[in-house]
Amino acid sequence: MGALGECCLGGKPGCHGMEQMLLVGGEEEEIRLGPELECGGGIEDAVKVLLEGLGEDPDRDGLKKTPLRVAKALRDGTRGYKQSVHDIVEGALFLEAGMSNRVDRARGGGGLVVVRDIGLFSYCESCLLPFRVQCHVGYIPSGQHVVGLSKLARVADVFAKRLQDPQRLADDICSALQSSIKPLGVAVSLQCWHIHLPELGRKNPCQRHTSSRSNMQGWHELDVCSYSGIFEDEGGDPWIEFAAVLKFGGVNVGRVEEEKEKEKPSPLQNWCPLKSPEMVQCIGKASSKLVGTLPDAMVAAVTSILTSLGEDPLREELVGTPQRFVRWLMTFRRASFELKLNSNFHLGQLGLYSAKNSGGDIIGSRSKGEIVHSELSLPFCSQCEHHLLPFYGVAHIGYLAPPESKIIDRSLLHSVVLFYGCKLQVQERLTRQITETVFSIFCGGVMVVVEADHVCMVSRGIEKMGSSTATTAAMGQFAANLEAKTMFLQTIACSRAAGG
Repeated sequence: MGALGECCLGGKPGCHGMEQMLLVGGEEEEIRLGPELECGGGIEDAVKVLLEGLGEDPDRDGLKKTPLRVAKALRDGTRGYKQSVHDIVEGALFLEAGMSNRVDRARGGGGLVVVRDIGLFSYCESCLLPFRVQCHVGYIPSGQHVVGLSKLARVADVFAKRLQDPQRLADDICSALQSSIKPLGVAVSLQCWHIHLPELGRKNPCQRHTSSRSNMQGWHELDVCSYSGIFEDEGGDPWIEFAAVLKFGGVNVGRVEEEKEKEKPSPLQNWCPLKSPEMVQCIGKASSKLVGTLPDAMVAAVTSILTSLGEDPLREELVGTPQRFVRWLMTFRRASFELKLNSNFHLGQLGLYSAKNSGGDIIGSRSKGEIVHSELSLPFCSQCEHHLLPFYGVAHIGYLAPPESKIIDRSLLHSVVLFYGCKLQVQERLTRQITETVFSIFCGGVMVVVEADHVCMVSRGIEKMGSSTATTAAMGQFAANLEAKTMFLQTIACSRAAGG
């Protein structure tokens, strides 16, 4: 890998306007770095190019520090390129009496050691979005030596902090431990979750969202394993024992016979949603309607980011990655999307219909004869303007209206949510903008609750797996009416409990 901090393609120092040939769709495409990326600045300058390509002003409040934040997160998230497994393991091997090189378990040699539930994140090499990892590592010592348990987690983290795919990550961890501590065998099992990008990839966009760790809808899951030494025998005692120990914690690990596996498409082919045929077609149509062909300057900016991180943009697995990342970003292009949406969407022309035909919930009558209506679990996917990473979830909207009044169709309320979600955003502003728009139609009172998972909470230094964020905003009678607020919030809770 090239040295960190280099910002010129080709791995050579200096700034000479070098050209890079990338394979896109089986054909060579020439990508030339612009002068703003050829010298100095590195990742920060590249992020500014991306922001400008989205129609944003990098100097506006909220975006001034975004290039620095993105660069810091990327460098921290790929620090594994500069770390050495040898340095971690050296000095952490301890002599333990009773261990031996014998595989004969009846004589007391080679007891199984397993470290479970190591929480990690890595960056998907196909789209540059982070993915979550739950890692389980087992080994059987040899030569009367064991390794400090924390070192198993640290070795796993070295390889997670690189651009990866799940199977190679498992293989890298397994191979590194086998060669560094020289045990009788190593077994690695990974549970990996990639954000599913629900609004663009989900066939049923109104499917309920939840951020619970046990049922991670909104994330695509893939389980992989790697093994060496005496774990290679699937029917042998070591592997069976490893699988049984993982099952204690509710993890089922299995292996597919190689011959059967060859007959089926590899799960890795559909691992990255941005690389799947469905998503390529969906995002391709969206981006072509909005921007036509991808801007060369943005593709070159992402290519320079890969080089600055020490990667080779011509590595087979990275070919097409800049284009996929830019195509994803362009779905949040501010100016073009607003122009397109405004041509079909006017607040004065919202579809209204009688309350008695409402598809939403009527959750109780209010004073002055008004009724609280609610539309729950309106899904969205947005892009955090502070880190250029997705956040996604659902919006719940409640509003007061007289019993005989016309009310808003659910699909149009959903359009309001998507209108404000499909751009660089922060969740607090998104919640307020939805509230203000709906209140401009029904001035009686509006309350909005937005629940979302933020990928930046996983991929940055805090690495808070499974955390979620809720924001609220209220206007009109909802702002002062505690009873109406309580009733609306209880409706959300009841809907969630009922699986709605």
